[in-house]
Parts: sequence; structure tokens; C-alpha cells
Amino acid sequence: MLNSRLAAAVTLGLCAAPVAAVNSFLQAPAAVTSDAIANVAEKRVASVVNISTSKTVSAPQRRQHPMSQDPLFRHFFGQRDGQRGMPTPRRENSLGSGVIVRKDGIVLTNNHVVADADSIRVTLSDGREFNAKVIGSDPKSDVAVLRMDKPPKDLRPIPLGDSKALRLGEMVVAIGNPFGLGHTVTMGIVSAKGRANVGIVDYEDFIQTDAAINPGNSGGALIDLHGNLVGINTAIASRSGGYQGIGFAVPSNMARSVMNSLLKHGRVIRGWLGVAIQPVTRDLQKALSLNSARGVLVSDVVQDSPAARGGLRRGDVILSLQGETLRDPAHLRNRVAAAGAGSKVRFVLLRNGKKKQIKIRLGELDGDKPGRALEVAPEHAGSGNLAGLTVENLNAQNRKRFDISRSVKRGLVVSTVVQGSKAARAGLRRGDILLELNQKPLRSIAAFKQGYKRSLKQTLLLVQRGSRTLYIVLNK
Repeated sequence: MLNSRLAAAVTLGLCAAPVAAVNSFLQAPAAVTSDAIANVAEKRVASVVNISTSKTVSAPQRRQHPMSQDPLFRHFFGQRDGQRGMPTPRRENSLGSGVIVRKDGIVLTNNHVVADADSIRVTLSDGREFNAKVIGSDPKSDVAVLRMDKPPKDLRPIPLGDSKALRLGEMVVAIGNPFGLGHTVTMGIVSAKGRANVGIVDYEDFIQTDAAINPGNSGGALIDLHGNLVGINTAIASRSGGYQGIGFAVPSNMARSVMNSLLKHGRVIRGWLGVAIQPVTRDLQKALSLNSARGVLVSDVVQDSPAARGGLRRGDVILSLQGETLRDPAHLRNRVAAAGAGSKVRFVLLRNGKKKQIKIRLGELDGDKPGRALEVAPEHAGSGNLAGLTVENLNAQNRKRFDISRSVKRGLVVSTVVQGSKAARAGLRRGDILLELNQKPLRSIAAFKQGYKRSLKQTLLLVQRGSRTLYIVLNK
């Protein structure tokens, strides 16, 4: 079928090359690719290890029979384990994969493979087994670093590649320990890059691949045809629990950064900007009079944060960081975190319709700080009008009723949002505080009604919800 179509194309003048030359061109890469895959598999399988862990867990208490407390019942049937109201400790074993990245026995894997493990055993491709310990782990990216006890001198570490250089459609090889079967090689392509909001961990920038990844592959290697490690296989999207064509891998650039920080500091030091952000939806684009729905909208700036000191303002639309165009809030959050504390980064943003460039020295993200590094506000498409919405003045009664902090000095309280109404579908909630309407402060209900009536198609509201603010658009 392919050859006949090509011949027809040549006949019609759509392809200048002879059919034989075209066929030769199409067939040669297939042979080269087959050899390349075999070469990579043979060379790198020794760099991937199987990881078995063991930990003590408390078995859940079994539901008691209603007669279990009756002495006569106990006499005839006895008292079984779990009926005394005490959990029964037991040993739980699990299997995963890891990648040798240094000759001194450093192994990269997933945090969830080794989390809470009492003992860890690493098995090489030739069957040799070694104990290992966790040097450091980072649940927020699902990366962990192990060190093998008394590693052999003939370890074959795999070089870390540049995951940013990966191209869509590029062929990759996955090596791991699926279902505990031992070293297994599968092949596929890079289906997508920069997958965020998958909901697995806090910091997501996944490589998506259709190379078969199954339970037990977690922590294994995703390798390009040059033999470089480009990802750590982490998860699958599946309704059955098995492979269904969608797998996710932590990119090697993120894994390298996390590993280096864990080895050097014993923890991951991430950059902190100090803003709340949300995506620029089509409705927000219209309400803010933007030329396109691109970039990331700053909905709040933490007081005395790097963002505040650097000049970022609420309502700014951040277009790029260090020359890299930003796709969405998760992309910005990852790039700020990866830049690290103390780094001076360049932002290009839109403010009042004009481009502006600023440089900000990032702080260090502290997990205990009340303000997160970057809080991604939920996306509110916003449709409908104010039907179903009731607002009230910010008085002592409403402060107590909705537990509103004294730090909130002005605004209107949303006291009622009718379920299923247009206001509810726009994303407004009971207890929200309306601070601005069309970027003007709200000080009275009359001003709110008047401002809404003057709006032509969209009404842009700045809403405070808890400790953060976000923009919501109401279409009339």
C-alpha cells in the first residue's frame, strides 16, 4: 500500500525522487533503528537494577462479629487475631527498579519505591545482590537516591542525558522489573513533554511515552537511542492497573537537579518567588484586553517576598522566564523551583498592555512557610451572569460568620451562591470576598451593582479565598 501511494505521488509530480530511492530511504532507517535499539538494550541493561524492599505495617483491624464480646461465643469459637482491638504487625514486601548513575554505587529511583522501607535490596542484571540505604528522597518530585553497600568495582553507570533536547516522536527504550519478572526491555516513542497537573506529585514535568511501563517498572530507566538516561519511569495512566499505552517518566534534568541537591545538602533546595498564579483563560484574555491567552497571570503577591521586592504586581502576566516561553502555571512553578534559591532570574511580563522586563533574586522555598512558592489557582472558565449571587458588606457579624481575618480591610462578602446558578458555574463560592471589579476597588454594594451594569460582556472580579486571591470572570 505504501509503495503504490508513493508511485502515484511520483506520477502526479508530487515527489521528485525515484520510487526505488524513496523505498531505500524509508527502509534503511528501520534497519538502523533496529540495530540501535538492540545495541542500547545490550549496553544499558547492566545499568538498571531490581529493587526489593521490606517494611513493617499494621494490618487493619478486622470487623468484629456482633457476638464476639459474648463469653459463651468466645468459649466455643475462641478469640481470633484482630478481635482484641489491636492492629497486627506484619511484613510487607514490594518490588521496583532503579538506575546506577555513579560507579560508587549511587542509584536513582522513585521515592514511592523505597518510602518507609526497613530494608532495601538491590539486584544487578547478573544476579548479584547488595544491601542499599536511602541517602535522600524527595516526595514532591517522587525521586530518591540510594547508595549500595560495598558496591563492586565493575558497576556500569549510565550517563544522564539532556531531557530538554528530546523531540516528540523520538524513539526511547524503557528498562525495568515489571511484575517482578526481572530485567525487561520495551520500546516506544516520546508521546508528549512537560505533562503537568497529572495529580501524582507536587512538581510534575513528565515525559509521556508509549513504551510499555507496568507495575514494577517504577524507578527504571527511560533511555534514548544514544544510550543516555532521559527519564525515570514513574507511573502509568490505566483503568486496569496494567499498561494501556500511556506512561510517565520524571525527566532526567529534574532528576539530576534533585539528586545533586540531596547529595550535597541532604534536602532539595528550591527557588521561591512568592506569588499566587493562575492560567490565562480566554475569558481572562478578553477581560484584561490581552492579545492572546498565553502566559501566567499573577493573582497575588506575598508581602516582603522576592516577587514583591523585585517589582512584580498583581495583574501582571508573566510571559517568559530566562527566555523560555511559559505554557502554564505549573511550567512557571517548576522553572522557579529548579532555578534554586539565590538565583537571579529574568522575567518578561505584560503590565497594562506593555511589555516589561525585570530581574528577581529568588528566595528559598520553606515547606513550613504560610505562603507556598507558587500557588496555582484553579482554572475558572467563567460563564453566565450574576444570577444566584448575593453579596453583603464586610461587617463584624460577617467576619465572625465566615471567619474573615482582620487583615482584610475592605471588600464585599459572598453570602449566597445558588447551586447550579451561573455564578456558581463561574467558580464563586459562599464566603468569598470580592476585592475588585474590573480592577477597581469595591467599597460598597452600590458600587458593585453599578460596576456590573457598566460592564459590556465580561466582569473581572478579584476574589480573596482564604489566604490567597484569584481572578474570576463573569460573562454577561
